[in-house]
Amino acid sequence: MVREEIAGSTRTLQWKCVESRVESKRLYYGRFILSPLMKGQADTIGIAMRRALLGEIEGTCITCATFENVLHEYSTIAGIEESVHEILRNLKEIVLRSNLYGVRAASICVRGPKYITAQDIISPPSVEIVDTTQHIANLKEPIDLCIELQIKRDRGYRFKSTNNSHGRSYPIDIVSMPVRNANHSIHSYGNDNEKQEILFLEIWTNGSITPKEALYEASRNLIDLLIPFLHAEEEDRNLEENENRWNLPPFYSQDRFTNLKKRKITIPLTCIFIDQLELSSKTYNCLKRSNIHTLLDLLSHSQEDLMKMEYFHIEDLKQILDTLQKHFAINLSKKKF
Repeated sequence: MVREEIAGSTRTLQWKCVESRVESKRLYYGRFILSPLMKGQADTIGIAMRRALLGEIEGTCITCATFENVLHEYSTIAGIEESVHEILRNLKEIVLRSNLYGVRAASICVRGPKYITAQDIISPPSVEIVDTTQHIANLKEPIDLCIELQIKRDRGYRFKSTNNSHGRSYPIDIVSMPVRNANHSIHSYGNDNEKQEILFLEIWTNGSITPKEALYEASRNLIDLLIPFLHAEEEDRNLEENENRWNLPPFYSQDRFTNLKKRKITIPLTCIFIDQLELSSKTYNCLKRSNIHTLLDLLSHSQEDLMKMEYFHIEDLKQILDTLQKHFAINLSKKKF
């Protein structure tokens, strides 16, 4: 059936979502196909995409909890069914959704008797709790329980360090992996001389993003990692011809910009990427989410355009204007003409 649907297109690559379902609040499933591919290409793409899906997508989680009147992680609190260690383990299971970077503060302040769930977490508006029914603790007596939480957006898995425990604050293992699992499989068809392949991608997420969103983000992250190699040939050609145009290598430092400016060397704007401008992580990610990848992309926007972007503030704009003025002697127009 799938082969018949894509048989009409022999060269143009097409992708399609063939199955999508929500199994629970914390388990989304999606199945996608990409075709037609030449022999061997499906495995190349499938392996790279699986690694990008599992390791290159960022997620938000609780990273630290602070208790009152607790001696150590394995203490028990009178009137509470769970130990501190069990509460920390339950906090680790809470799935959050947020696009902001940096550490965010949240808290739990309740009085028993009460069955505490994720719904009792007081979080900033920028953080959304995916499943509010997640169990945290059971207060059996009329006592007060106050827990201060730290929330952070990160990537991958990191073990907590006991060296980071300070007084009543206890770090939690960071599991910033929105994709719970990813598989790829290949269907081959055609004769031996004109063998073609269909790539199937299966994605399971924790509910903080959909499989389609995960596929898009993993693809963009994978492309960003490979972009520097796209300009290698052009750079070599420009050097050999000794032209007065330079294609910058990746991660060019700010002092190199200053040196090039003094030597009056012209730099193609499409060859300067915003990650080479050494902006703060927050400013950088705001620009990336708005599909601003190069200096040329940035200059096509006015100050007014940037201020309309989500989570973008005046201090971000000031940082960009200072960088442009310092290293390129240019400014952004205040309004779009």
